[in-house]
Amino acid sequence: MQLSARRAVIAGASGFIGARLVHELSARGYELRIVGRSGPVSWADQPAIDEAVNDAELLINLAGKNVGCRYSDAARNEILRSRVDTTRMLHRAVAAAGHPPKLWLNASTATIYRHAMDRPNTESNGEIGEGFSVDVARNWEQEFLAGELTATRRVALRMAIVLGDGPASQKLLGLAKWGIGGPQIDGWWPAHRRYRGIGPEPTGPEKSGYYPTRGQQRFSWIHIDDVIGAIWHLIEHSEIRGPVNLSSPHPVTNTELMSSLRRVAGRRFGIPAYRWMLEPAMFVLRVEPEMLLKSRWVLPETLEGSGYEFKWPELNPALADVAK
Repeated sequence: MQLSARRAVIAGASGFIGARLVHELSARGYELRIVGRSGPVSWADQPAIDEAVNDAELLINLAGKNVGCRYSDAARNEILRSRVDTTRMLHRAVAAAGHPPKLWLNASTATIYRHAMDRPNTESNGEIGEGFSVDVARNWEQEFLAGELTATRRVALRMAIVLGDGPASQKLLGLAKWGIGGPQIDGWWPAHRRYRGIGPEPTGPEKSGYYPTRGQQRFSWIHIDDVIGAIWHLIEHSEIRGPVNLSSPHPVTNTELMSSLRRVAGRRFGIPAYRWMLEPAMFVLRVEPEMLLKSRWVLPETLEGSGYEFKWPELNPALADVAK
């Protein structure tokens, strides 16, 4: 049977970004093949993955365990494995294809960059950081960009925290609604090993430390509409390849973030959350404090340089849209 020339393969389509992509691609006439734990194409079936990828026009991989959790040893290992192993399987399928996809978009994360207070990170001048989250991203991208796939253009989507109907937005709004919507202020806390490096070449210290940022750590973000918009932009701009930052051109400080969240949540005041207060709250939310305490300062140099126009460049309107 002749398969559609406009087939798109999406791996990891169960999250809120994947669900939105499925809708958008279907609306634009793509025949979709979904790869996931429960199928229709299963990760346990490499031949089926090979068949789905061969003759596809577009491959998008969003697979990976949600990082909105506590970094137990089991969770740490699964966060890494679920990204590297699935990317490796897709890489094998692309390499073996007689007619490989023209474009492969693979999720990554802007967390790959260092804790930055002095200047922003772009694709051209960004500095890779160290520790668990960075090692996950580094190993993930290494697997994705390995080897020669001359017929397939590859783009690593270094996404900032995505605002939309997803877990990150809901947990951030929850902090403001609970009255602890002031700035998050890092400080001493008993050292732990959850953020230590991982993978074949782990980086960073064995035990956690802290940054005296006083609520001025940067928060890089992107609205879900602009994630989708950037993907269409990348599909249309065949000159773009390699890592691309998916982030708003206007990151904010943590203090500005929490002020915006209070406004959206209808809370006039928010207690500043020092590390000793934040740790128990984030334990209840089952997420790691580094989401708010690491300074993620990222700019979308490649997107802006190629003419992409953000629908939601400013935080306040973006949060208002998410909360409505």
